[in-house]
Amino acid sequence: MNWIDIAYTILVAYFVILFGMYTLLNVISLFAVDKHMQESGNRVLPQNHLTMLPPVSVIVPAYNEESTIVDALHSLLQLDYNEFEIIVVNDGSKDGTANKIMQAFQMQPWPEAYKEKVPTKAVKGIYRSQRYPQLWFVDKENGGKADALNVGVNVSRYALFCGIDADSVLQRDSLQRVMIPFLESRDTVAAGGTVRILNGCEIRGGFLRKIALPKGWLPRLQIVEYLRAFLFGRMGWSPMNALLIVSGAFGVFRKKTVIEAGGYRPSTIGEDMELITRMHLMLRRNKQRYHIRFVPDPVCWTEAPEDFKTLKNQRVRWQQGLLESLWYNKKLCFHPRGGAAGWLAYPFMLFFEAFGPILELFGYGLTLFLLISGQLNEPALIAFLIAAFVLGILVSVMALLLEEMTFRVYKKRSSILTLFIAAFIENLGYRQLNSWWRLIGIFRWARGKKGHWGDMQRRASEDKNES
Repeated sequence: MNWIDIAYTILVAYFVILFGMYTLLNVISLFAVDKHMQESGNRVLPQNHLTMLPPVSVIVPAYNEESTIVDALHSLLQLDYNEFEIIVVNDGSKDGTANKIMQAFQMQPWPEAYKEKVPTKAVKGIYRSQRYPQLWFVDKENGGKADALNVGVNVSRYALFCGIDADSVLQRDSLQRVMIPFLESRDTVAAGGTVRILNGCEIRGGFLRKIALPKGWLPRLQIVEYLRAFLFGRMGWSPMNALLIVSGAFGVFRKKTVIEAGGYRPSTIGEDMELITRMHLMLRRNKQRYHIRFVPDPVCWTEAPEDFKTLKNQRVRWQQGLLESLWYNKKLCFHPRGGAAGWLAYPFMLFFEAFGPILELFGYGLTLFLLISGQLNEPALIAFLIAAFVLGILVSVMALLLEEMTFRVYKKRSSILTLFIAAFIENLGYRQLNSWWRLIGIFRWARGKKGHWGDMQRRASEDKNES
């Protein structure tokens, strides 16, 4: 066996193992979603049970959000929940975010001492709305999203808090649905819901009124990605208590546990995954019983990039954040008490998600080189192409089938057909481009470059596509 055969054997083995893991997660997800829907009946809690839900602090970090922040807060104030407070944290915005909030909600200074349970940048002032007593505004020096969340944790009054992005849209019942795991078990320390693509949908009064596919193919491809990542990725890890990420766009946490873990880490761009991974390590070291859950039906809608430049910046950041999270918490990998999180989820994330792009791009490069030099080994090439492309398409199609068997968010047959076409297109260039961007993220992490969050144009409310 020559070096070419050995290289292709390794590459095919990589894709087969990856596909096997995705298939396992898909099967687990299918049973988990079915069990969840039977237990919940896919309904909101009866109105007389809403008082059973524990109070929660909703923390909204905001940076340069003057165009949307007022509507976003009005929307949150209308959530169908019994007792909650909203803490919007202005992270040193350079635009008129602070003035918009102060004027729209009649904010008045609140003479309350700031208790720093988690270290943060300096807080300039704390305000409370005269119109809505449950709405708080905190003005602080710029320190990043993680630092803003830590300020919200310090200010919050309740034992549970929910982190929400300022540009996200929640369904009215999403907050009560994501709180169910905390009712089911006192050992629950974190729970997250599904994030779906908002592009193409219609928003009125801060709430989603019409679900539709976006016009462009770029956000359509991201819909398939999100379905694969949430519906059978996170749903598959959750029953094993091996979930390593609760999305920063929509997640609920037990405040005591977060403070014990040291709060969010401001030095990483992937603060949501890093915190969850660190909580796993801390709790397993301390031999504490705990659950970190994913709940599929609480939905948070967020906008996806519609241009390649913004998408590239996002994926580079995500990859860099993934590697930072794994590196900071490397002791979880194969820890004697690591459980499925340390012995299955962490190695999978490390070998297939973190460094997988290196091997995948090497395979494409090797194939191109052999094609140009006339050294192609046809059986090895065919095996590689099947593993790299056909198995990838099957994984995406399985995610769509699971969506169709469960929630069926997109009702029209034309929409489903479009998404199945996207599942094919995704593996014929788009996924490879993503691997290249992720490779850039790997290099940025290796060089120790600091990541930054970029701006994105918001267009969802303008799109009127029918689903």
